[in-house]
Amino acid sequence: MSPKGTECAPNAARNAIMPILAREVDIYPPNLLARSDLEQEATDHWWAVYTVSRHEKELMRKLIGLQIPCYCPVIPHRVRSPQGRTRTSYVPLFSNYVFVHGDAESRYKTLSTNCVSRILPVVDSAGLTRDLRQIHKLIECDEPLTVEARLQPGARVLIKSGRLAGLRGTILERNGATMLLVSVNFIQQGATVRLEDFDVEPAE
Repeated sequence: MSPKGTECAPNAARNAIMPILAREVDIYPPNLLARSDLEQEATDHWWAVYTVSRHEKELMRKLIGLQIPCYCPVIPHRVRSPQGRTRTSYVPLFSNYVFVHGDAESRYKTLSTNCVSRILPVVDSAGLTRDLRQIHKLIECDEPLTVEARLQPGARVLIKSGRLAGLRGTILERNGATMLLVSVNFIQQGATVRLEDFDVEPAE
């Protein structure tokens, strides 16, 4: 039998870092934002779905089961316990919002999930598509993000190089740091990322 001192060490090591909770599917189908028809005003178009509180992931599961195209941007959220253990989960970037692409029948099926508070029709499908593509690229770059609930005016720029190349956004100054705000104008929310050595130019 091993001494008591050696029995506790492995457990202590395992408990130092809590396992990362599996990231659920946040976009369906995976190539949704690459589709060329998203910007067209046709039978299928965007709906901004405002969910019942804390029902974003449940709604996504049900929509995927119904094979309804949808996107709910999520970002990692890390919490450290008083014991020093770190736990990582994935949370919606925009609380209560899921973006659905489909026709009137898709809207009806979405309402029938019992996860929805209200559904807002999107008039400017092209504009929302561009915004969601930018948010998706920003998240995939794995930069630390800050949620912005109120958009602020500033200089519009285009990033010319680096992992964020091609993104358009607004320059903000926060606590002495220069930030790029990438927004989803339809819901008047967005996310900021710190700008360091990125090459930028004024955007049209």
